Amino acid sequence: MNCVINVEQLQAFYVLEAQGKRKIIKAVNNVTLSIPENEIYGIAGESGCGKTTLLKALFASIDPPLQLFGGKVNYRINGKDLNALSLSEKEKRELRWTYISYIPQGSMSVFNPVKKLKRTYLNFLESHIRGKAHRDLLSLAHQHLEELGLSPQILGAYPHQLSGGMRQRIAIALSTLLKPKIILADEPTTALDVVAQRAVLQLMRDVQQELQNTIVLVTHDMGIQANIASRMAIMYAGKIVEEGPTEEVFIKPLHPYTQYLIQSLPRIGDKTTRKSVPGSPPSLLDPPLGCPFHPRCPQVFDRCIKETPILDQCNPNHKVACWLRRD
Repeated sequence: MNCVINVEQLQAFYVLEAQGKRKIIKAVNNVTLSIPENEIYGIAGESGCGKTTLLKALFASIDPPLQLFGGKVNYRINGKDLNALSLSEKEKRELRWTYISYIPQGSMSVFNPVKKLKRTYLNFLESHIRGKAHRDLLSLAHQHLEELGLSPQILGAYPHQLSGGMRQRIAIALSTLLKPKIILADEPTTALDVVAQRAVLQLMRDVQQELQNTIVLVTHDMGIQANIASRMAIMYAGKIVEEGPTEEVFIKPLHPYTQYLIQSLPRIGDKTTRKSVPGSPPSLLDPPLGCPFHPRCPQVFDRCIKETPILDQCNPNHKVACWLRRD
């Protein structure tokens, strides 16, 4: 399996100073992950588990109070390891931004509310393509929108004049304008109705099939992951607790937390009460010792409380961090 992103022991913490006290929120805590090329890769978990922070770390969008405390992220683009190239850190960052696109939560954060969409597209293209006239850049944007089945006339609108679903599709179109090798999408269907969700997900599928690139999709909605992701990771309290092919994770979930997430999904014709995860997520200011899920796990035993399980291979394609699966 050829991997486009390799993450090793990554730590991304929020460091807060308040009333002379220093607080550290361990949002991404020793994450190791390999993301294959030419796939839609899902990352799922409850709100506050560290999904968005992980995505920011992958994009190298590290601003205070977020800080990196350890580990590394390697990108392999067109068969070349970007970290191995003889470039300065600035050159490596610019090269990453050439090949990697990021869709943040909420399409309104992408666009300037007092400027037409055309200006946002032009600003983006001018920052990446030098020496071309506005007319040529707009022609490139129009052609791209038409290829995605969207009307170029929409660039004459202000963001508030569009529905949430249409804004999200325009944001995705903007993120794919320069045909990136990697797209990092953070909750792209949040706050959309099911019809708009379907349109956004179909557009992402079409983009991935056309560009043959890698999309890393963060969402807490397991139904969306089942619908679009070919491989997925389950995140809990800053750690990856399960990882494998999406179909296998849904058919045979190995971690108790994953089992609860899947059991909570509605099923056609099944009117029984769905089971939710008991208890509440732990504070990332003071995560529990041992397995982070042990305070909520009905199968907990002594080792879970004392030792933290590592993400371990249980078969050629499936990994889990759980002492129940070690034997």
